Amino acid sequence: MRILSEGIPLLLALLLTVHPAAGAARKIIIDTDPGTDDAIAIMLALNSPELDVRALTIVPGNVTTAKGLDNALRMMSLAGRCDIAVAAGARQPLFQKLTTAEFFHGQNGLGNVELPVSHCQADVRFGPDLIIEMVHANPHEITLVPLGPLTNVAMAIQKDPSIVPLVKEVVLMGGSVSGGNVSGAAEANIHNDPEAAQLVFQAGWPVTMVGLDVGNMTLLTRKHIETLARHPGPVSDFIYKVAVFRIAFSEKLGAAGAAMYDPLAVGVAIDATLVEAPLLHVDVETKGEFTRGETVANRNGRNELNVLARFADGDH
Repeated sequence: MRILSEGIPLLLALLLTVHPAAGAARKIIIDTDPGTDDAIAIMLALNSPELDVRALTIVPGNVTTAKGLDNALRMMSLAGRCDIAVAAGARQPLFQKLTTAEFFHGQNGLGNVELPVSHCQADVRFGPDLIIEMVHANPHEITLVPLGPLTNVAMAIQKDPSIVPLVKEVVLMGGSVSGGNVSGAAEANIHNDPEAAQLVFQAGWPVTMVGLDVGNMTLLTRKHIETLARHPGPVSDFIYKVAVFRIAFSEKLGAAGAAMYDPLAVGVAIDATLVEAPLLHVDVETKGEFTRGETVANRNGRNELNVLARFADGDH
C-alpha cells in the first residue's frame, strides 16, 4: 500500500473539518487500545458523517484493557455519545504477556491529558461477543476497524467463524512491508499478538492493511493543528492537546511531525481513495526468533507453498 500524494492533505482536512456525507453512512465497529492516535482516530470517526460508529471494543495494547475502557468512556462522554456501546474485551494477548506503551502515549495513554469522569456506562457484554452479535444483526453491513492488537477480533472468529462471510470488510492499522517499529521486522500492533493477527489475516474476509510504512508518510505538524487552536471547544481542545503531546514526542526523535497511524485507517474507512492498495497475500510470522510479528507480504499476491519442483532434465 502507498498513500497517494493528494491523500495526505485530504486526510488532514478530514481530521480538522467535518464534511457532508455522500450517501448512506458506513456502519463500523472500532476495536481499539486508546492510545493517543487512537483518540484522534475515534474523534475523527465520531465527527465524520460518512461513518456510523456502532460500538467501541477495547483491546489491550497501548494500555491495559481497564485503562483503555476508562479512556474510551471518558472520550464518549466528552463527545456526548453515550449512545454508542463501549465494551471491554480480552485482558491479555492469546499466547504471550502483555507489553504496554505508556512511554509513547503518556502514563494515562492520552498524552497525559486528563478528561472529566465519564457520564457513560460500559456495556456489560464481552467485546468479542459484542462484535459477533452486531455482525449477525447487520449482515454484510459492518466494517471492522481494528486500531490495536487483533486479539478481540481473533477471539470473535474462534468463537463464531460464521461471522467471517457476514463482515463487509476489515480495515486495520497494523503491519508493514518495509520493516517494523518494535523490532527490525515487526510493527507494534501485530507484534503484540502475532497469533491473533495470523487468524485475522487468514480468515477469508476482505482485509485492508493500513501499515506502518504508509502511516509514517502521514505526518501531523504544528502548522496543521493551528486550525484546532483557532476553533476552541471541548473536543477540539482535547485533540489539540493530544496532538501537541504526540508532535513534541516525535520531534524529539527527529521527525517533522507525528505519524497519524490510526487516523489514517479511519480515513481509509471513510474514503478508500486516500491510498493505493495492491492485492497481496499476507502471513504473520509467529515463530521467528528475530522476526516474530512480521507481516510477510507476497508481492505476487498469492500463497507460496515452497514446493520443490523437479523437472525432466534433472534441474530443480
